[in-house]
Amino acid sequence: MIRKLAKCVREYKLPSILTLIFIVGEVVIECIIPFITANLVNQIKAGVELKRIIEIGLFLVLLAVLSLCCGGIAGYTSAKASAGFAKNLRHDLFTGIQTFSFENIDRFTSSSLVTRLTTDITNVQMSYMMIIRIAVRSPLMFIFAIVMAYIMGGKLATTFVIVVPVLACGLILIGKYAMPAFRRVFKKYDKLNESIEENVRAMRVVKGFSREEYEKEKFGAAAEDICKDFTKAERIVALNNPLMQICLYFNMIFVLIVGSKLTITSMGQTIDIGQISAMLTYGMQILMSLMMFSMIYVMITMSLESVKRICEVLDEKTAIHNPASPVTEVKNGEIDFDNVSFKYSSVARRHSLSNVTLHINSGMTIGILGGTGSAKSSLVQLIPRLYDATEGTVKVGGVDVKDYDIKTLRDSVAMVLQKNLLFSGTIKENLLWGNENATDEEIVEACKLACADDFVKSFPDGYDTHVEQGGTNVSGGQKQRLCIARALLKKPKILILDDSTSAVDTKTDAMIRAGFKKYIPETTKIIIAQRVASIMDADLIIVMENGTITAKGTHNELLKTSEIYREVYEQQTNGGNEDE
Repeated sequence: MIRKLAKCVREYKLPSILTLIFIVGEVVIECIIPFITANLVNQIKAGVELKRIIEIGLFLVLLAVLSLCCGGIAGYTSAKASAGFAKNLRHDLFTGIQTFSFENIDRFTSSSLVTRLTTDITNVQMSYMMIIRIAVRSPLMFIFAIVMAYIMGGKLATTFVIVVPVLACGLILIGKYAMPAFRRVFKKYDKLNESIEENVRAMRVVKGFSREEYEKEKFGAAAEDICKDFTKAERIVALNNPLMQICLYFNMIFVLIVGSKLTITSMGQTIDIGQISAMLTYGMQILMSLMMFSMIYVMITMSLESVKRICEVLDEKTAIHNPASPVTEVKNGEIDFDNVSFKYSSVARRHSLSNVTLHINSGMTIGILGGTGSAKSSLVQLIPRLYDATEGTVKVGGVDVKDYDIKTLRDSVAMVLQKNLLFSGTIKENLLWGNENATDEEIVEACKLACADDFVKSFPDGYDTHVEQGGTNVSGGQKQRLCIARALLKKPKILILDDSTSAVDTKTDAMIRAGFKKYIPETTKIIIAQRVASIMDADLIIVMENGTITAKGTHNELLKTSEIYREVYEQQTNGGNEDE
């Protein structure tokens, strides 16, 4: 994991190294200052001249300024290094997610990915800054201060033999009991974010069913759960301070009592006032370095869980790869399914699709009808390789889809889903997702074909009308028509409409289909629909049930041969009239 994350340092290696150098300089200077101060105190006691005191005083000021400069520069370089490291890590994580196939994405929840890209990376960023700054400073300060304490205080430094193990053991125990609570928190962050995400996305549903209080309680329970774990962990970590104070005051009392006695009994020959003052300073430095080290221990342990979660995403390899010598041209929209079976996971017990064999000529209009769970969407998602077939072969233009360059294949296939999204920005910017080089004339033509031009022009700003995130300021039917227009701008060889006219009235639906026949006759059109009226004029209609094709033919043929199709048709026509 360390090697994997270290790759994200990249261009920020220099600030990281400079931080280490300046931290070493700061520590050395801070350890020298008490030594010089102790000698100055002893010289003052011996009656040194004022000029000498001023010289040493100015030298101490210079050292203090140098220490300040080293600390300031180290702070700047560590902030630059850690922020840059987090930027690179976030970039690598997001870039990796963009390469995922649907199979990879199914393994993570969206709320979990958001937490990893935000909270987890922030934790790792803080840990990296502490590692290159405090994790270097603390042990160096501890070692240098111990050495200087023995040089200055001799036997008096044995106080640290008592204090240091007590403080170290206390900090270890604190970390041991606090860490499990911190680890639990990060898993619960996912649930909290999931609750927020669901509530924001389904705000209209929540208000429509007056479930605000229920959502508040659900969110409150998740937040309270996190609060309890954090409170428990922080309560334990809070013991750091009193433990530190006990060790600090014990050290002061020991040094003052024993040091004073030695000074008096030896008449300043064994130890003098200057050494006592230096011992107090070094004691503070030693204990503070241990305290800081415990903070690093807590932070790194907290971040370890974040590191694991980040590496899970970085280690995830896309299930779909480009072949060694990919085909870079799709000749036409001909589609073949040759004994295709598919399941969403290798551990799934049953196939979503089973033994599907189907031939579609280029330019045909295909209708697909079937109940919920009949695997209609699963079938069409195999065409642009959003998933790969588990068994059998899917071909487009006579070539196995696995032999195509993925971008080439997906540029030749346009999909419009029932729940397609619009992004924040103008209507024109959303449409240009289909083809960023499209002209205004091509945009208008695509919108006319999708029956979207009239309502777009009715907006005060026309195609420059701002769309809120998710398209919340346009109706469901308007959103679907804009998504169809966006797909048409790709000028695809294959156009897939996955129940994407469900929010459009039957008249507009018929106009859209008529436009397809007239303006894109060479494009293969696959229409998944719940309404028979949307597919009854298709060249071929496929009826699906439980992941298999149970019948196929034209509308008239299926009325004679397919009981499922005939039943759906009668329910939507004759049955509806009788009820009225």
